[in-house]
Amino acid sequence: MKKYKSFLLLTALTCSFFSSAAQAAIETKAKSAVLMDFETGTFFFQKNANEKMPPASMSKLMTAYMIFERLKNGSLAMNDEFIVSENAWRKGGAKTGSSTMFLKIGDKVKLSDLLRGIIVQSGNDACITAAENIAGSEKEFVEQANQKAAELGLTNTHLANATGWPNADHYMSPKDLAVLSSHIIRDFPEYYSIYSEKEFTYNGIKQENRNPLLFLMPGMADGIKTGHTTVSGYGLVGSAKKGNRRIIMVINGLKTMKERSEEAQKLILWGFRSFDNYKVLKKDVRVVNIPVWLGRTRNVAAVPAEDVVVTVPKGKQKEISARVTYEKPLSAPIKKGQKVGSLVLHIPNQEDRTIDLFAANDVRRLGYFGRLKELIKYVLFQNIN
Repeated sequence: MKKYKSFLLLTALTCSFFSSAAQAAIETKAKSAVLMDFETGTFFFQKNANEKMPPASMSKLMTAYMIFERLKNGSLAMNDEFIVSENAWRKGGAKTGSSTMFLKIGDKVKLSDLLRGIIVQSGNDACITAAENIAGSEKEFVEQANQKAAELGLTNTHLANATGWPNADHYMSPKDLAVLSSHIIRDFPEYYSIYSEKEFTYNGIKQENRNPLLFLMPGMADGIKTGHTTVSGYGLVGSAKKGNRRIIMVINGLKTMKERSEEAQKLILWGFRSFDNYKVLKKDVRVVNIPVWLGRTRNVAAVPAEDVVVTVPKGKQKEISARVTYEKPLSAPIKKGQKVGSLVLHIPNQEDRTIDLFAANDVRRLGYFGRLKELIKYVLFQNIN
């Protein structure tokens, strides 16, 4: 059972925003960076968050997503064998000098091994082999991956290959990488654990996972993917848990592996130290009574359909304000579960968040004489309630 720090949220608090001092309290050498709370989806640190950048091997997350999706729907199985083509060997094999699984032409590779070649070893040959065997060609696989990116709402993403190899038409934003990572963690928990494996051996060659956080933050970090090319610099999508909280971080454009390790650890630890999650509304608990016109009761309780949790700087939760909006008059009859209004949350240093509110119960319409009485009152006093 998850526990949250909670506090009473009133619907008529005075708006009290604070400046961006919390965000300014941390700086990074990365050219672009984001920190995202996994549960709330809040981006609480952003630097060039929507920039279309070369993602290098971090875009292999989409290649893995496409495989996970097929494993989950049953169209692929872990023991399926894929054949390595000459094209996959030439473009991503050992002679390229790039990240490789050291596959050989004609090898039959189990998908379970191929996945680890993609995730742990970052093998370009593994990505191309998977793409060709799943879709017939890398080009067709990439077209399917771009369609999936659009479905997932990755608005600043376009892929040109399955590997992350430099291409002017191959880009992703830090925000898109964080959102994609959250989908992988949430949608495929049975496969996500592969990202925490520290090494993998294939063809007698052992390679360590390039993610420095797995070694620097044991017990916290459990993924997710590095990237590096001359064009992109050093990048990392990292994820770590502390208690019930998970943070997803994306950085890119760093000069060295050392900088990447230092900046990644610094940002994640700052995120856990400086921000927390707070439950501000509980599912089906009344937020406000909304007046009802021509109803057998004069008000209806408005409630949220789900718990509402927000991510804010520690100690700043009391600076959240809120206002209820609804159409007036709200006329009977009203059905339980009918949307009756909205609650707009003003959260420090974030965009306003709107939560739909629903009727907690039915409100029947007044009978003929009751309606007549209310109409007479309205004509005389111009007052609905």
